[in-house]
Amino acid sequence: MSVVASFHPDAKREMREAADFYDLGRPGLGTEFLDTVDTTLQRLIEHPESSPIIIEQVRRSRMPKFPFSIIYSVRSGGIFVSAVAHNSRRPFYWQDRL
Repeated sequence: MSVVASFHPDAKREMREAADFYDLGRPGLGTEFLDTVDTTLQRLIEHPESSPIIIEQVRRSRMPKFPFSIIYSVRSGGIFVSAVAHNSRRPFYWQDRL
């Protein structure tokens, strides 16, 4: 059984919106953002319990290079991404996605 990452629909939207925003500032930066998301997700898939728990069974993994974190929980068969959250905006806004 392979481990996968699944996303809450709003987390996918947040990821796309952030990439679009970065591309507006500098073409290609959005792609770098998405690559960083992918790299972070691969690390989380390999080591799902490596990030600290922030509430109940929800974990936060800060992304390198960008002021974002992946908010996720470990579930059977993989990880569930609740949010791709900016580090300095609206803490815990994503709680209703659990």
